[in-house]
Amino acid sequence: MKSQILPKYVMSSALLAMMGAVVGLWLLQMIFAYLGELENINDAYTLKDALLFILYRSPYFLVQFIPTGALLGAVIGLGLLANHSELIIMRAAGISLYRIIGWVMLPAFIFVAISLGVNQFVLPIANQHAAAIKNDTIYDKLITIDGYWSVQNTDERQDVVYISYADSDGRLGEVRRYQLDHGSLSAALHADAGNYQGSEQSASADANGADSRYTWQLSGIDQVAIDSHQVKQSHSDLQSLSLPIAPTDVHLLTREPEDLSVSDLYAHKQLMKHQGRHSLRHELAFWQKLLSPFAVLSLVLVASSFVFGSLRSQGLGLRIVLALLTGLLFSYLTDLTGFIALATGVSPLLMAFLPIIISSAVGMYLLNQKAK
Repeated sequence: MKSQILPKYVMSSALLAMMGAVVGLWLLQMIFAYLGELENINDAYTLKDALLFILYRSPYFLVQFIPTGALLGAVIGLGLLANHSELIIMRAAGISLYRIIGWVMLPAFIFVAISLGVNQFVLPIANQHAAAIKNDTIYDKLITIDGYWSVQNTDERQDVVYISYADSDGRLGEVRRYQLDHGSLSAALHADAGNYQGSEQSASADANGADSRYTWQLSGIDQVAIDSHQVKQSHSDLQSLSLPIAPTDVHLLTREPEDLSVSDLYAHKQLMKHQGRHSLRHELAFWQKLLSPFAVLSLVLVASSFVFGSLRSQGLGLRIVLALLTGLLFSYLTDLTGFIALATGVSPLLMAFLPIIISSAVGMYLLNQKAK
């Protein structure tokens, strides 16, 4: 029983310090983000809207600051033990350096679980609500490249369909459809919204339903027909739209990578593979989210290397500054490797893993130097 007292003491010290650092950075970012939103306040976008937007964005801020918070918390927790000479006593009692680090790693797994849970279950819904607040107020765009574009060729006619947004229940946002005959625009359609109606299987559909047609009912339709003599405008309340893609797939294709969960990103990857294509942005986001636990653990390893060794020559304030700088450096390195993957087509898995490998290698090197 007595042998469990010391590990619990080290783990509780590290856990409290990590919680304080993560929550402190999280709240600080939310305050700064809210202050930044105040310059956008107008009649349509009120103080309440800005506050709701920040609250919905708060899970994103939390996930972003968990690695740096865990790093900072580990430095503070171990630094307080070092300042009271408790680490020296542990080492003098024969407790190995890596055993102490193992005790500090255990609380970090709590934040690993929180990060994975928020990424999977909370972040997609919260980001969707945050985007809805902006889309309904000040952030309407005249031109956008987001959403899903579909091009269907039939003989000499070409149908181009744009869907701004779709959810997994089959509800569509703004829809535009352009029909081209021999390369010339012959008709254009704009619909305010749409709802999924059902699917039909063509005679040539395979066992997986590859040639199935999925039908939506559009509402609030404005249509323009163009021929060589005149232009006709018309309005109708309802009209059908047929696409060879399921509602859940349209949902995946109209969302930004950071708004998707890990499982959604994997489903998107499989969908792209089935279509013979791939999206580097979505693959990079998938691997970064999936490998985020290792990022937290590697930074805790680096934090431990800051504390062991020169316990009396460095104050706690200097260690905290080093931890913050290391956290920023790791974040910038992650962004840099991501840009390299997108610009050069290098494996997103390799580029997502590279910062983790570098930080782990640096941490192990410094610890081995101080263990000698």
